[in-house]
Amino acid sequence: MSDSFSALLDHLGSSMVDLYFIPEKEDVSWVNFVKGYVKCCGRLSASMSFNRLLRLFAVTARKAGLPLKLEFESDEADCKINGFLKPADVLMLLCMCWTMSWDSRAKSLKEQQNLYLPDLGHLVLSAVLSCAEVGSDLNLWEWDISGLEIELPIGNFLTWAFTTVPAITDCFIQFFHARLENCSTVKEKSESLKSTLGQTLTKTYDDCLLDCGRAWAVSLTFTSTMSEEILKSCFPSDDGGRDENLLYRSSLHGRGLNRFWSNIEGYHAPLFILVSASSADIHENSTTERKWMIGVLIHQGLESKDVFYGSSGNLYAISPVFHVFPPTGKEKNFVYSHLHPTGRVYEPHPKPVGIAFGGTIGNERIFIDEDFDRVVVRHHAIDKTYKPGSLAPNQGFLPVESRISEVEVWGLGGRRAREVQNSYKKREELFTEQRRKVDLKTFANWEDSPEKMMMDMMSDPNSVQREDR
Repeated sequence: MSDSFSALLDHLGSSMVDLYFIPEKEDVSWVNFVKGYVKCCGRLSASMSFNRLLRLFAVTARKAGLPLKLEFESDEADCKINGFLKPADVLMLLCMCWTMSWDSRAKSLKEQQNLYLPDLGHLVLSAVLSCAEVGSDLNLWEWDISGLEIELPIGNFLTWAFTTVPAITDCFIQFFHARLENCSTVKEKSESLKSTLGQTLTKTYDDCLLDCGRAWAVSLTFTSTMSEEILKSCFPSDDGGRDENLLYRSSLHGRGLNRFWSNIEGYHAPLFILVSASSADIHENSTTERKWMIGVLIHQGLESKDVFYGSSGNLYAISPVFHVFPPTGKEKNFVYSHLHPTGRVYEPHPKPVGIAFGGTIGNERIFIDEDFDRVVVRHHAIDKTYKPGSLAPNQGFLPVESRISEVEVWGLGGRRAREVQNSYKKREELFTEQRRKVDLKTFANWEDSPEKMMMDMMSDPNSVQREDR
């Protein structure tokens, strides 16, 4: 893909000018520039915004000599689009949008030259499964995009894009604004970038569950300040925001609900929780384990309660297929997080200890046990809080119980939320240290000591003991 994608990027700028601006002797007049700016960055409906993005992609692909089966009935922004896309075309479109996001956030020429492409196969597979009829013989873990000759009708693709990645059209607007800000050195940058884009490489920053491709996919599902915090995991940054946002990782901080709670307690801001699990591969009737991943976005911190609570949130199927399940509005059973009670209180009907999302108590849609050893994913029919859909691959009506490989929690409240949590932890440590201190004066008198009381009871257990009140 590297050669064709490099050719696509080489024609991206000229395609933008041809579509939205009218050059006059290698320059653009002020009036034509304002008209073009309105066409590029003006407020449009979702359908018109996707029409604008697809039109730019089609013109650029045509200039690069890439076959693309898209036809626009007119030059209007709300015209009808005919044709289809192939999985390779979807991957090319996603990579073009990623590159525009990268270019708009890279602060220096060196960062722009270090452009790389993350793994976006989970997004492409999501579009394929949503837009076309795929047989059950498709292996979700081992499939080749270039060898998958499936036609995705453009109408079905737009429906998928509206519901799964509605914010992808913002990549073009951000790219355009970034180019305006750097217009003083645009000639130098364009020449340097043109000579290095052919060396585009696929790379991963680290081995976290929330890698660049997954973080970018999640950020495309909504537009808010939380999206900006998630994007710190994707693009170059010198403020260390990525390390600050990672609150808990089971392989680093230890498994179990207590270790988990000691790292996230006091963080009263949105959280993104990822769970990586593995299950047997029933696709080939073998004992091979296949890894899959789910995510949960909640809009508030966690509390220790024996009932469901929360205001809003999303469920995500992250890997191998990406899907988002927003709230339905019918119920509000968003989060359940219950620890063992600290006091010795008898409970005739104890509530389950662990973390859950959706469903009801005892019949949760996602349930993580207190040891972080097992995760249970149930069918969406028992859940009225989140929209229906399969979270785990090949999920049927029976619950799917799998062994947990890793758990991560990312804070999306920014630096302010982390500072508040640090203050809370320092206060709790101070209270704990004060409780540990023992007043030795209370044990100075033998008559008041516990040892004296025990010896008296052993010598004459039937003697009447007077109780001072």
